[in-house]
Formats: sequence, C-alpha cells, structure tokens
Amino acid sequence: MSENKDQKFVYDFTEGNKDLKDLLGGKGANLAEMTNLGLPVPPGFTITTEACKVYLDSGDEPVELRDEVSAHLDGLERKMGKKLGQADNPLLVSVRSGAKFSMPGMMDTVLNIGLSDKSVEGLAEQAGDERFAWDSYRRLIQMFGKTVLGVDGELFEEALEDAKAAKKVTVDTDLDAGDLKKLVKHFKKIVKAEAGRDFPQDPREQMDLAIKAVFDSWNGERAKLYRRQERIPHDLGTAVNVCSMVFGNLGPDSGTGVAFTRDPASGHQGVYGDYLQNAQGEDVVAGIRNTVPLADLESIDKKSYDQLMQIMETLENHYKDLCDIEFTIERGQLWMLQTRVGKRTAGAAFRIATQLVDQGLIDEAEALQRVNGAQLAQLMFPRFDEKAKVEQVGRGIAASPGAAVGKAVFDSYTAVKWSRSGEKVILIRRETNPDDLDGMIAAEGILTSRGGKTSHAAVVARGMGKTCVCGAEELEVDTKRRRMTVPGGGVVEEGDVVSIDGSTGKVYLGEVPVVPSPVVEYFEGRMHAGADDADELVQAVHRIMAYADRVRRLRVRANADNAEDASRARRFGAQGIGLCRTEHMFLGERREYVERLILADTDEERDAALKALLPLQKQDFVELFEAMDGLPVTVRLLDPPLHEFLPDITELSVRVALAEARKEPHENELRLLQAVHRLHEQNPMLGLRGVRLGLVIPGLFTMQVRAIAEAAAERVEAKGDPRAEIMIPLVGTVQELELVRDEAEQVIAEVQARTGVELTLALGTMIELPRAAVTAGQIAECAEFFSFGTNDLTQTVWGFSRDDVEASFFTAYLEKGIFGVSPFETIDKDGVGALVRSAVQAGRETRPDIKLGVCGEHGGDPESVHFFHEVGLDYVSCSPFRIPVARLEAGRAAAQSNGSDSR
Repeated sequence: MSENKDQKFVYDFTEGNKDLKDLLGGKGANLAEMTNLGLPVPPGFTITTEACKVYLDSGDEPVELRDEVSAHLDGLERKMGKKLGQADNPLLVSVRSGAKFSMPGMMDTVLNIGLSDKSVEGLAEQAGDERFAWDSYRRLIQMFGKTVLGVDGELFEEALEDAKAAKKVTVDTDLDAGDLKKLVKHFKKIVKAEAGRDFPQDPREQMDLAIKAVFDSWNGERAKLYRRQERIPHDLGTAVNVCSMVFGNLGPDSGTGVAFTRDPASGHQGVYGDYLQNAQGEDVVAGIRNTVPLADLESIDKKSYDQLMQIMETLENHYKDLCDIEFTIERGQLWMLQTRVGKRTAGAAFRIATQLVDQGLIDEAEALQRVNGAQLAQLMFPRFDEKAKVEQVGRGIAASPGAAVGKAVFDSYTAVKWSRSGEKVILIRRETNPDDLDGMIAAEGILTSRGGKTSHAAVVARGMGKTCVCGAEELEVDTKRRRMTVPGGGVVEEGDVVSIDGSTGKVYLGEVPVVPSPVVEYFEGRMHAGADDADELVQAVHRIMAYADRVRRLRVRANADNAEDASRARRFGAQGIGLCRTEHMFLGERREYVERLILADTDEERDAALKALLPLQKQDFVELFEAMDGLPVTVRLLDPPLHEFLPDITELSVRVALAEARKEPHENELRLLQAVHRLHEQNPMLGLRGVRLGLVIPGLFTMQVRAIAEAAAERVEAKGDPRAEIMIPLVGTVQELELVRDEAEQVIAEVQARTGVELTLALGTMIELPRAAVTAGQIAECAEFFSFGTNDLTQTVWGFSRDDVEASFFTAYLEKGIFGVSPFETIDKDGVGALVRSAVQAGRETRPDIKLGVCGEHGGDPESVHFFHEVGLDYVSCSPFRIPVARLEAGRAAAQSNGSDSR
C-alpha cells in the first residue's frame, strides 16, 4: 500500500515530458515529449516507477493504482472511440516496460492485449483482414504465455516451425488465416498444459496481469545481470507504458522499423535503420526475419519515408543528439512508438560529439560529457592487420566495432563455462535474445547469421562495447549440432578459432594478427591529428582530449618503474611519475644481491651487499629522471616482504634434500633455506614489509635514498631538471616516518656536501593503512605529500586478501548485489573513500600546501577519477595505457563540477 494517498501513479502521454525519466522511465518520458511536439504518437498512459517500487517492496500494487488505471483507460477508450477488447470494434493495447536507463530486451513487453476468441472476429471485420487478426491473436498468446504465465517460449516456437513445415513454407507470412486459427488453438493447449489455466479471455485481466509481469521483470535474472554489467542502480524500478496498438502486420502497405538519426556504428550522417513490411516491432528487434535497409522505404512508401525523415531531423535537433526511433506504418499512416538517445559505438560517440559542436547544437563542454573513458579505452584496443594473409568466409553487418578472436561456441552456457576456464570465445547464434546476455558478456565478440544494426545482438553489443557482426546470411548456423557451415561447404566446429571484425563485418577462419589502433598511434605521436591524412576518428579524439586537458584540475601521472615505461607514459600525456616501485629493480640478475643481504651474518657482509646494489639503483634512477626531466618522479622505497625475493620454500627444500642424499655440497642452499624459514610469515602482506623492513634492516632505505640523491645530483650536473620525491610505504604512525626521514635527510645532506649540488627532494608517504588515514593530521606534520595506495587500503579496510577473494567469492557477492562492482575496480566511496576524504581534510588542516595524489589502480578508473576530483586530490597516477582515460575523465569531472557551480 502506498504511504501518500495523494500520490499520482498514472500519467497520460499529454501530461509528461522528457525530463521526468525518474518518474516515467525513459520510454514514457520520451513518448510524452513526442506527444508535446505534435508528432504522431498513439494515445496512451504511463504507470510510474513509484508504483513499481511499491509493488516490489510490498508484493502488491498500490491500492489506488487500479482506479487510476481505470480512469485513464476510460479516457483512452473515449479518445479512440473503442472499448478494450469489445467484440465488434475492439481497442487493443500494448503493455511495455520502460526504465530510466535503456535496458534493451531485458524486461518484458506484451502486444495485442484485448484480443480474445470473441474480439478476434471483431478485429478481422474492423480491419477487413482475417489473416491479420488471427496472426495478432497468436502473437498475443505466445507473448503472454511466455512473459506473463511463464511458459517455455521454445514450445511456441516449435509449434510455429511445425506449422510452417506442414505448409511447406519458410516464413510466417506464408501462413494463411486457416493455418493461424489452428496455431491459436494449439497455443491455447500449450498454455493450459504448461500454466495450469486457460488463456484469459477477459481483456482487463490480460492487461492487469501484463502490468504485474512487467513490474516483476525488473527483478528478472537477465535484467539484474544487465544492470550489474551496466552499473545501473537496482532500486529504480520500471515504469509501464500502456499504448493503443497500431499495426504493422496489416499487409504490404504496413510495416515496422527502427531508425537512427546517424549511424550508431560510425557516427556518420545518413539514412540508417531497418524496415520490415507486414510485421510487428518485435520481429525487427528479434532479428527473426531479415529486414531491408531503411533507405528502401523511400521506394516502398514515399509519403511515410519523407514524413519520417522530417521527424528524425526534428527529434535530433530537439534532443541535440543521436536518436534511436521505433515506428510503425499502418496502411500508409506513420506512427512513432519510441525515441531515445541512441546507444552508439565508442568511435561514433567521439565523432558525433564533435559533429554536433560544428553544427552549433552543443558546446565543447557538453561534447566532453557525451563521451567517457570506457569508450576511449575501447578505441585503444588493437585492430586486425590489413596486410595479413587471411581466409575470409563471410561478411555481415558491422554492428559494433573491434577485432575479436576466439573459439567458436554456439550457446551462452558454453561461452560462460569456457570463458571462466580462461578461453577466449566468440558466441555464434542465428540471432540472440535476452536469455543470451550472460554468454554475450563472457564472449570476446558476437556473430549472428540473422538481424541487422537494430537487432538485439547489435543493440546490446554496442551498449557493452563488444565486437559484433550481425546478419551474416551466407553462414549457416546449426546450434543443435554446434557447427557453422560456410560458403563452399566448409564447416566450423565448436572450438575452432574464428576472427570477426566489427568495423567491416568480415568473418575469418583462424586467428588474424592485430596491429595498434590509430588512436594509440596518435597518443604515441606516430600520427598527427592536424595532418591531411589523419583519421577522422583521431581528429575527433584530439579535439575532445585537447578540451579535457584545458579544463581539468587533476594532473595525471604514471605508474612506471623504468625509463622505457616512463618515456611511453610521457608520450601518452603523463605529467610525471606518481609511483616508481623500486622492488621491480631488484629482480632478475640482481636477486643474488638481495639473497646476500638476507644471508648476511655481519654488518660487513650486509654493507657489502648494499654497496653492490647502490650503483645499480643509482643508474636506474638516472635513466628515470632523464626520461621524466622537468616532471616529478615519486620513488617508493622497497615495499614487499623480503621472502618475495627468495626461492620457493618447497623447491628449495627439495634441492637441499637431494644434495644431502647425493652427499653434494649444499652449505649455501642450507643457509638460504634457514633464512626462508626465518622470514616465513602466515600473512606476509601484513607482516615485515614497507617502512618496517627499512627500520629492521639497517642501511636498506639509506642505500635507496643515497641512490636517488646521487642520481639527482648527476642529472643536475648534466644540466637536467630532476624532481625526485621519496615515498615511504606502509606507514601507520608518524614515529615511523620521523625515524626514516631523519636518516634520509642526513644522507641527502652528505650527498649535497660531497657533490656541491643543492638538492630539493620532497619526502612523503603512502596512505595505505586505515590507521594512517585516521591519523593523517599527525602524519602530515612530517610528510610533504601523501599518495593514497588504494589497492592496499581497500584490502586493509575490507579485510580482503585480493589474490584470494577475487577468485573465491567475489562472483557470488556481485550476483547477490552485495557489490555493484568490485571495490578493487572502482573505489568504495562509503568505506575506503570516506577514509580518503577525511585524510585529505586532516592533512590539509595540518599542512595547507601538502601535495595529495593516488597511485593505486583506481587512479585510472573513470568513476574513481571523478571521486578523486571531488575530494580535492592534486593528481591521479595510473599505468601508462590508462593515462589518456584518466586525462579525459579528469576533464569530464571538472566540466561537471563547473556546470554544477554555474547552476
């Protein structure tokens, strides 16, 4: 029951507008907007998301809802001059879902509500077409049976295929009225047998049950899976749109289609979409019958085509964006059934944003909001090498770009199973449906033999950024035998490797080699956006990135441990290094020096080991400072536990045992084994590491500080501009930092005195323990900068061991909705984020000029970058490949906050 008796749960299409998506859902808000614009929208009304929330919370619809629906239905019947389901002149309605955010095919829809054994005859007489009426009736029973009564949809499909086989035809439209009457009778028997009840003949009961089914579909498994994938909140609910039916299956002068105001795959302007004569809308989206290009409508129905083109221009200018439109033509009369801002590929998003700026429809700030870091990351993926020798076996519609390679699988279950085993797979289907969502998520790419750019596979793939080729008609897909026959008789069996190119629609046998994307070449300086031959996409990316760099406040640094990575990061736009992990410098041939350090029994042995490491460390830093000349380089002193530099305990034990058995010399191995046992810890990530290691092993941190100082001095003498920052890891108390700082300052003073070079080396710490975050005000008294190590901070706040928990129970936590997304992927704002926020405030209260950054993996995560902007960090640091993404998102964050300030 609703709490507010005055709450309004139903709105006529004439009452809403496009800004009421929270209340009316995207579909309802846009139907209202089109109605306001005077476009031909069939009359109807919308049941709000608030009604859905009451239903989902209480298990029953609001008590006021039935009366409100009745009042709006009465108004609709008066407007149409018909009554719902009456025998002689029936009004039929559709009941469609419509959440705030587009969830294509994930929730339920029922068409032709109001048809019954009596009203079907009235519809036949009203339309003058008996076949049409019985076709509409069989569709209602099929959709209602599956959606509302839970009948297995395959039973209806099999019955339909049997009817076509008996008639020796291949398409639905070749079945006549007599065939469809028999099919209706058969469908009703299926409903009775499977649902345990007759198909309802009362039209109001049909509508009420359909409304509840749409509410229920919000919590259906595929809807929940899609929301998790797209990070859509689970508490929004869905609106329900009740719309008077218009019919595209009334003959050759009728039809249905989907149109885009621009190509959603490329962003180019033109006539894009699909049209299907004598069909209802679900036929187009399902991809069951192959459509004709929208441009063909001009020759089929010139009047409707011209009117549609005018409406498309009106909608794009009104929404100032690419619009996705569903329409029906009923005997020459065009009706608009839906519009929404269309999903588009990453490349199309960048192109369209800059096109709209050039057309004067939006400004640069808005263009920046029309793209995102995830899309930019997609554009940086490799593409197929055009010069490679390939075996092309087919070509379909380029529905969603990218270069995808994997083993062929023919059902979603196998795709998920193989993917979890580490296999890369391509999901191959005749056409996908919403039940294939989990397989589509698991696959590298999707290939279908049916459907077009507006089919389910294409729309969902574009939304997820998955490579997709649709409508490859020359490929014969046999899902039961798990194989695909290619032209010439060749066969692709399950497990065979195939490659699909979502940019060209081409399908290849075997693995096609890939080359870097032009966007990566642009970022690395190998392609200039201003050149005459520059890719149009590259130019669009360049323009938007240039604006993002102008407006962003957050600086972007790189996580880099060597000169090569540093140079690449600088080409990608890094403004320094935020994390140089010195432990990576102790691997390979240098491991022996660490072993000597650990095995040292005397100060002399330890000093000798450190002395051997010093010049190697120094040279590393010289190269790094040279690569990043003039930019800050934050060097983290040794962080991981020492056992990571030692041999595996089991392997070493075997070696010692074998040497003893053979009576071979093994004194060194024995000493090493004793050291491994001595250093063994039950939980080494919370043990002797970081600052603790530097305090326990004399000379270790001072050796590193000396190497940094000497390298900086050498670069200054070479007329360079080194800007080194020394970072002490895993500090939990200010006393630890004070001890290390005192030693470091002594070493730096010694180097300055000896070289005569004045050095300015900042000393700071990582905030990666909850205690450090809580006592940040104290720690700031001794630290010139903080860098939040959000990887370890997440582990210690949650009590998670990342290496263990992600494989063991994270999947279950995501499925149960405990996580919306892994806290290691996007920062946990309420927990980890709260500590970051409070540490920022405390640090600045103590030291107003303290420099604040983040160097965990979250530094390159789009959503997390916005949080770091909000809490007032100075920079984020991430891996070189993610730098452009962080730059873009830092710009978007600034533009959003500027927009909020101006409002």
